[in-house]
Amino acid sequence: MLEFLGLQDDYSEQELRHAILANLRDFFLEFGRDLTFVGEEYPLTVGNDTFYVDLLFFDRRLQCLIAVDLTKGKFKPEYVGRSQFYCAALDEQIKLPHEKPSIGLVPCKSADRVQVRLALTAAAEQIGVATYQTGLPATDLIERRQAQFRLEAFRGESDLKEKKP
Repeated sequence: MLEFLGLQDDYSEQELRHAILANLRDFFLEFGRDLTFVGEEYPLTVGNDTFYVDLLFFDRRLQCLIAVDLTKGKFKPEYVGRSQFYCAALDEQIKLPHEKPSIGLVPCKSADRVQVRLALTAAAEQIGVATYQTGLPATDLIERRQAQFRLEAFRGESDLKEKKP
């Protein structure tokens, strides 16, 4: 319950973050006395981009970082992926060897239980990511790939002929 923050019905994520920071003592009492504050809008540079974790805490009892990704409205399945990304980056860049894996926390004003269940279930499944282009690649690249496919197809046919009795 975050009633102690005194927010009106229409507030932004930034206002929510500032209200939590202004009331850290009460926030800690609500979530447990073992939390320590690490940072607000904590920067994580991954590749060529920098991402910002809204609030970052460390739980002394659990021995792990807790990345809080604040939302002001209803749960959306994409929040799970973002939270997983933050946790993976924290584990790779910030977590110390003796600490446990980071935990993501996505507080939402409301959530459909079925959507949450499916989003968390899907999070454990294999997911592929592919890049795409909006135009054709250069002609020489197309020709090289066609030659590569023909060679692979020829090798596949040769393997089949060799395996026949």
